[in-house]
Amino acid sequence: MNFTSIISEKINNISVEKNIIHIGEVKKFDGNIVYTDPFPAPIGSLCLIHDCHKNKIMSEVISFDEKYNMLAVLGQNPNLIIGCKVQLIDDGKNINIDERILGRITDAFGNPLDDKPLDKMKEEWPLMGKSMNPLKRKPVTKPLDVGIKIINSLLTVGQGQRLGIIAGSGVGKSILIKMMCQFTNADVVVLGLIGERAREVGVMVQSLFNNENENNITVVAVPADQSPLLRVRGANRATAIAEYFRSKNKNVLLIMDSLTRIAHAKREIGLSLGEQPTSKGYPSSVISMIPNLIERTGNSDTTNGSITAFYTVLADADDHNDPVVDTARAILDGHILLSRNNAQMGIYPAVDITNSVSRVMNEIIKQDHLEIAQKFRAHVSSYIENKDLMMMGGYVQGKDTLLDEAITLWPKIIDFISQKENEKINYSECISKLLKLYNG
Repeated sequence: MNFTSIISEKINNISVEKNIIHIGEVKKFDGNIVYTDPFPAPIGSLCLIHDCHKNKIMSEVISFDEKYNMLAVLGQNPNLIIGCKVQLIDDGKNINIDERILGRITDAFGNPLDDKPLDKMKEEWPLMGKSMNPLKRKPVTKPLDVGIKIINSLLTVGQGQRLGIIAGSGVGKSILIKMMCQFTNADVVVLGLIGERAREVGVMVQSLFNNENENNITVVAVPADQSPLLRVRGANRATAIAEYFRSKNKNVLLIMDSLTRIAHAKREIGLSLGEQPTSKGYPSSVISMIPNLIERTGNSDTTNGSITAFYTVLADADDHNDPVVDTARAILDGHILLSRNNAQMGIYPAVDITNSVSRVMNEIIKQDHLEIAQKFRAHVSSYIENKDLMMMGGYVQGKDTLLDEAITLWPKIIDFISQKENEKINYSECISKLLKLYNG
């Protein structure tokens, strides 16, 4: 059952009670935005529009002024004419949530996409989250085992940390995400597949829900062909689910794939409302949305729960200075850059260790681990910087002690940073292998 049929079934089952009155009508439609009477409705409210064929079309209030309410249609190809009736059905501020969401795949409204029944859940949580006191947030103090050798040992992630995965196309991003979902030592895994191709969504879901941890995973999927408002709503819903479980003292892993597609959706909304594009076509609302979304994650200020978050950021044409990349990198607690050169050499995960950083690593690992990790980075950096010189035969051994060590260790280094996609290596084993590489 696809998204359109699910929404159609849901809204066709809505009974129009006598106390729900006609509160507005369509005044203008430009193909993107529906202009209606200025009835009282906050931004984010959900409305039903009755089109000329008596179909009910879901829409969302995205702006208003003294003349019009501006609504965005959440479906495709609406048959609207002037005078179509509009009904306010919900303020859109809360989602229904409880433990039954685990093991399920849902859309931006919480409708199941896996053809299984899902009764209305008992609790509510704000779609846009609850504000937290920054002074009461618990600090990141202990490592999180993600089951991936290069990250555990050289880019150690802290429980409650927020990181970006910056990658171009075809460098193994999806495989890395799948490994994290399956291997990470977390109570709950929330995966937001926002704006991705429907085929990739299907492949990812099938691989995740065929392993022993499937009952700890929930997926919010809003493919690229859906409304930009649904894509943004899907991102907020995935974050709200993670916040709910954090409030229950759970350690949550949130993976959002991708932050760039969410930014593109927000750009579509902003431009349709007449916002002026600034940096590379992005209006200011996009730049403000990114920190708002990211800051909802991390450690709690009231419970012992945490949200460790990874946001994938697509570097178009491998441009790592894109506005979305820059904004995300500034607000996140670190970033993992995937290298096309590593991917072309068959090194997976294709992490560029010299251009990746975990900002909390130094504070959560032991001193001997830190010293060896720094030495490892120095050897990789020295080898890469001098690779062309060595290929031309211009380097004479003995001139640079660090480079000599790197040349000797290089086969072991390549073996260390490589890992099969079905191979899980726990945190203590990763550190042991790193120390053994240097100490024998």
